[in-house]
Amino acid sequence: MPAFEMEWRDVFFASFPVDPAVVRPHLPERLTLDTFDGDAYLSVVPFVIGDIRPRGLPAAAGLSTPELNLRTYVRLDGTPGIYFFNLDADDLLGVIGARIFNQLPYYYADMDYEKTGSTRFESQRRTPGARPLTFAATYGPDGDPYQPDPGTVEHFLVERYRYFTEGQDGSLRYANIDHEPWTLRPGAWTVERNTIFAANGFDRPDSEPILSHSRGVAVLASGSKSWDS
Repeated sequence: MPAFEMEWRDVFFASFPVDPAVVRPHLPERLTLDTFDGDAYLSVVPFVIGDIRPRGLPAAAGLSTPELNLRTYVRLDGTPGIYFFNLDADDLLGVIGARIFNQLPYYYADMDYEKTGSTRFESQRRTPGARPLTFAATYGPDGDPYQPDPGTVEHFLVERYRYFTEGQDGSLRYANIDHEPWTLRPGAWTVERNTIFAANGFDRPDSEPILSHSRGVAVLASGSKSWDS
């Protein structure tokens, strides 16, 4: 697979601290759960993938779609990264391509995205046979911009430059993600519907989430590779 260029825009992070024992059974055996001060995290992340296209093509040739994912934080042989439980997107061909070529857990969904002063984001999963997932929220920034310092939980949650996924044959795969460091703002959201945890086999966490917002970053993503190759 070629490398892809894109933008991640209007990104919202709602990161729930949870007991590590809640998350470990949901991970491939070789991955080590990464924790911060003893807590694992489940992060709900709505955003927009903008102008995604093979590396070297102009942005005008790219496609854009809203996306909603649930992720956690892991290590493999000491290397930190992200593990996705789901990625729902409003682009059927892109969903099919990501499943086949990158072996990522993408699902097709009907999504409504509207940004005025704040962002209105709604999603209804449409993939036949998949667990239902509905999400409706309004979100946005609620404070001044900053770059998280190393050693803070905000830095732990966002400064990740690799994702891992499990192939259909049980192999572990990864891709490298290159972008400038995140600039964040404290976030605020109002949630009307959210079944993303149930759709992935989790109870809804009792904890209060850490809420952060970013205008976004420009991204270069490598193709998916086998960890053992």
